[in-house]
Amino acid sequence: MRHFKINTESKGLTPQEVAENFDDLHPRLEPAQAVVDAARCVYCYDAPCMNACPTRIDIPKFIHQIRSGNIGGSAKTILSQNIMGGTCARACPTEVLCEEVCVVHHTEGAPVKIGELQRYAVDHLMEAGGDHPFTRAPATGRILAVIGAGPAGLSFAHRAAMMGHEIVVFDAKPKAGGLNEYGLAAYKMADDFAQREVAFLLGIGGIRIEFGKSLGADLMLEELRSDFDGVFIGAGLTNSQSLGAEGEDLEGVRDALDFIEEIRQAKDKSKVSVGDNVIIIGGGNTAIDAAVQAKCLGARNVTLVYRRGPEAMSATGWEQDLATANGVAMRFWAAPKSFSGSGKVERISLSETELNNGKLSVTERSFELPADLVLKAIGQKLDQSAFGDLEIADGKIAVDENYRTSVSGVYAGGDCIASGEDLTVQAVEDGKQAAIACDADLRAAMKGAAK
Repeated sequence: MRHFKINTESKGLTPQEVAENFDDLHPRLEPAQAVVDAARCVYCYDAPCMNACPTRIDIPKFIHQIRSGNIGGSAKTILSQNIMGGTCARACPTEVLCEEVCVVHHTEGAPVKIGELQRYAVDHLMEAGGDHPFTRAPATGRILAVIGAGPAGLSFAHRAAMMGHEIVVFDAKPKAGGLNEYGLAAYKMADDFAQREVAFLLGIGGIRIEFGKSLGADLMLEELRSDFDGVFIGAGLTNSQSLGAEGEDLEGVRDALDFIEEIRQAKDKSKVSVGDNVIIIGGGNTAIDAAVQAKCLGARNVTLVYRRGPEAMSATGWEQDLATANGVAMRFWAAPKSFSGSGKVERISLSETELNNGKLSVTERSFELPADLVLKAIGQKLDQSAFGDLEIADGKIAVDENYRTSVSGVYAGGDCIASGEDLTVQAVEDGKQAAIACDADLRAAMKGAAK
């Protein structure tokens, strides 16, 4: 468990200490370490680790290739199923996916370091340079539009390009990568890895990205359907949830993802202001990322407030331990009641919560905490206004088993649909499978037109 330099004195942290805090959370394995850990794998038949991976990477195969010295082949095995295997190796909660079900985990007390081995192989291939590891099929003459240059959109684009289609990706931001670029803790994506991975992915050819264009404002779905042979929506969830608490509009009460984006885009992270008392509201990995990074910036008191107990948090146990090991205080069974201050937030009032017959309820008991900055990490919701006649179900775009929406020729994946956990690895799988389905539909239509 990494321990960052944290502010335990009034003098705060130096710019150098802040910069060091944002160094790589998990330095990659050395070659000898990789070989030793790869040798621990028992190459299970019907390996449970593969079944636990949303992208179905052949984990025993890529580990065996590392053990035998075929590092490039190992990376290709990974990337053939998950083209963003580098990011997933850094940010995927492997402790509750592949490593959780690792057979060695239960026989030796610790799993094979699947995530770290995956990073070792993919980083090796990317840094070796040379030709892209995959080639494009003969050109089909079809052009597809992709909304969103996040994991789902880029995964769709890469797989569709492999199958011979031309792709135009539209994104509202000035950089590609989506949450990989803007929403993950900086220490998880050190050395500008998100942009290096995008550049690597685009090496397949046939993919063009247009920035500063969003659906509903600059692009209309019906026009895209008319201008392109197919459309994939990987727009994610862009609207912040509201707490509905008094004083929520005060300066200093902001969305945690905006705070994380500010850190990620800051050239000098020591210039990002946090104050002494930071409150994070939420129980997911975004809340943990915001809390730990506030400590990394030098905030003296960082408190994560969650309305239920620790066992109900969606943040993994490992992430929770990272936070507490670095001085983040946890206040459970509490919900925001109001915010107060003279123009800027200075205090937060919280109500104690409890379970009554299995239902969460707010009690009349309350308490206050000082707050210079309050970060809301309570989730995002779909901006439904941009999607025209698309069917929406339970706040997300409705799709069938092949990622087709209710509108012909339009597919969707990633956080904007309900396909599983809102994880990068799931978004990559959504994009990949949607591209395969779109290609099949296009080829069926081309075959029918040729008769």
